[in-house]
Amino acid sequence: MSNNRIIYFLIISFIVTAVPCVSAAQKDLDTGDRPRIGLALSGGGARGAAHIGVLKVLEENRIPVDYIVGTSMGAIVGAFYASGMSPAELEAVISHIDWLDAFIDRIPRKDRSFRRKRDDDHYLIKPKPGVSWEGFEFPLGILDGQKIDLLLKRHTLRVTTVRDFDELSIPYRAVAADIETGEEIVIGHGDLALAMRASMSIPVVFAPRVIDGRLLVDGGISSNLAIDVVRQMGADIVIAVDISTPMQTREELKSVLAVTDQLASLLSRRNADLQILTLTDRDVFIKPDLGDIKTASFDRAKDAIPTGVIAAESALEELQRFSLSIEEYEEHLAARKRPNPWPIIDEVRIVNDSHLADKAIKARMRVDIGEPLDIDRLEKDLGQIYGLEIFESVYYDITREQGRIVLTVFAREASWGPNYLQSGVAVFEDYEGPNFNIAVAYTRTVINRLNGEWRTGIQIGQEPHARTELYQPVSSSLRNFLHLDAWVGERAVNVFDGDGNVTSEFNLLSYGFGFAVGRELGTWGELRAGLIRESGTIEVQVGDHDTPDYDFNTGELFLQIYVDELDNLYFPRYGGSLRARATSGLKGLGSDTGYEQGVLDGSYAYTWNRYTGLLNLTFAMTRHSDAPVQSMFRLGGFTRLSGLERNELIGQHAALMSAAFYRKFGNYMLLPIYAGFTVEYGNVFQDRNAIGFKEGIFASSVFLGIDTIIGPIYIAYGLTDTNRQNYYLALGRTFNINIPE
Repeated sequence: MSNNRIIYFLIISFIVTAVPCVSAAQKDLDTGDRPRIGLALSGGGARGAAHIGVLKVLEENRIPVDYIVGTSMGAIVGAFYASGMSPAELEAVISHIDWLDAFIDRIPRKDRSFRRKRDDDHYLIKPKPGVSWEGFEFPLGILDGQKIDLLLKRHTLRVTTVRDFDELSIPYRAVAADIETGEEIVIGHGDLALAMRASMSIPVVFAPRVIDGRLLVDGGISSNLAIDVVRQMGADIVIAVDISTPMQTREELKSVLAVTDQLASLLSRRNADLQILTLTDRDVFIKPDLGDIKTASFDRAKDAIPTGVIAAESALEELQRFSLSIEEYEEHLAARKRPNPWPIIDEVRIVNDSHLADKAIKARMRVDIGEPLDIDRLEKDLGQIYGLEIFESVYYDITREQGRIVLTVFAREASWGPNYLQSGVAVFEDYEGPNFNIAVAYTRTVINRLNGEWRTGIQIGQEPHARTELYQPVSSSLRNFLHLDAWVGERAVNVFDGDGNVTSEFNLLSYGFGFAVGRELGTWGELRAGLIRESGTIEVQVGDHDTPDYDFNTGELFLQIYVDELDNLYFPRYGGSLRARATSGLKGLGSDTGYEQGVLDGSYAYTWNRYTGLLNLTFAMTRHSDAPVQSMFRLGGFTRLSGLERNELIGQHAALMSAAFYRKFGNYMLLPIYAGFTVEYGNVFQDRNAIGFKEGIFASSVFLGIDTIIGPIYIAYGLTDTNRQNYYLALGRTFNINIPE
């Protein structure tokens, strides 16, 4: 072989063997084909907003992203970006979301059915476990995530018909874990919002989500920084962003909550560290310094974004190796798939696994076929269906089927229902010292296709009582209803002198039943009419024992309209309520005497920043001042002429005006704390002619209140203009004024 041929052979051999060894970063120089860049975004809760800062720097320096893999909060940021959002849009969305409200799965009171709003009139604890012959049943998570589900769906609505995540603007994967096996699950198809939701389902906190038959939870327990997944997608270069929470020191592990948080961090930290070890010199590792921003610091999510910018800029020397020219980058952006136009719905379907009739769900939905979807109205309708409080979740999906856009609503019945058990305790301090009532109630929901409900409750303590009731809607809208109830109970009726001393005490034992028909006017109001038949005995316990015991009978017809749009019945901040009731005692219904009564009461709350003003007005009268003692009106006690004893005043007529002013001082262990004062003016009257402004009692109070899971707690001091004063401790009673007793 000649020397020239030998040299030629060596050159060819060098080229053939050397080209595969050329670094991927040099491909664009030697062959014109740039390296594929993948972005791996870790989980870390609120700290994940730092990912947005990294994306800002990448775009400003024209660094393309060809693949994205995310876990938990990284899955959310990654999905939003892959769906076509810019970093600026991402920042606006992440910064303006009320994360605390989204993560607290409390149904807004305005969306609860009027029937469910009336549950607030009782002091039963709101969380209600299911009960069956096997024992108690509980949800799979403290929160189901109804609000966060709809939030994620709203912000990915333009790509909701994309079922293959490779067809998004940027190919994308979400990482979750199978809670049954612990196996890492990479989600690359299906419902994008559901994939994000599964990836962020922190065990115990959020209920898992089912995808392809698997029960999925937060991917952090299997792969919090999925570098291997983005390589499998085809990435030559990996930019890995780690925002996971650092381990706590021994000094910081001071509570069971801290230890629990540390256990979760151990799982995610260990698998992330193993992934980081796979990075090469060609890859880029970015770890923002997030300081004291914790996983749950969503009120500081916006503060995390600049830390991502700083961390990415510190790695700019490495990143700029992949920077494209202006023309190349614009070409890269133009090649990305654009989000779809706003969906126009061609068909609506209901997938309902509950006993409630499909038509009852459809009756609460307003979707215009052939028109662009009104997302605000849809979310409101779904919120009101969820507000029936029989579903674990009410979710929707939009798919494209043979060129038609189909909206499907999934109504999933609560897995721990339909039988529920609630309990509660009410404590109040009065002239006899501390008193209490303890109650337990069993509720059976959806006893038929129209959402009939049966509830039975028993109360022991100062006012023993038992009641059973049947509430039965009679139309597919669930608006028209029948209501039957029966009860037996005992309570004290006391007579006071002018100094607040008990002069007589009567024991009132009663039993009876009621029947009503009505119509819910929406979630905001109700109209009902009915009759009440009650009998009982009044016995003298303290006082003049020469007064004979006597039996009584009451038969009443009533008509009532009730509007309730308060955002909170315990510490209202917005909205109002109005109730008007007319009652007629009729001898024809078995009443001992005939009488006519009317009650009008209303309230209105308005808030400026943390300051709230609450106005209340109550007026109650008996037409001929002839109502029996068991039907008279009562005033006295905290916010009902503070300074007087509870229910100290009794009369045929009553009037009360009050105003409360209070401030929210923040939260203690997530419990809202309020402090404020009230001013009140009113009285009871035995005769209509005695009613007059000059006859009123002026009272005021100062109070501290906490809205807890077991009900509102109040500590108060009250004072009247006649120098009557009192201290109050109350648990499980409403703050706003009710109809005088």
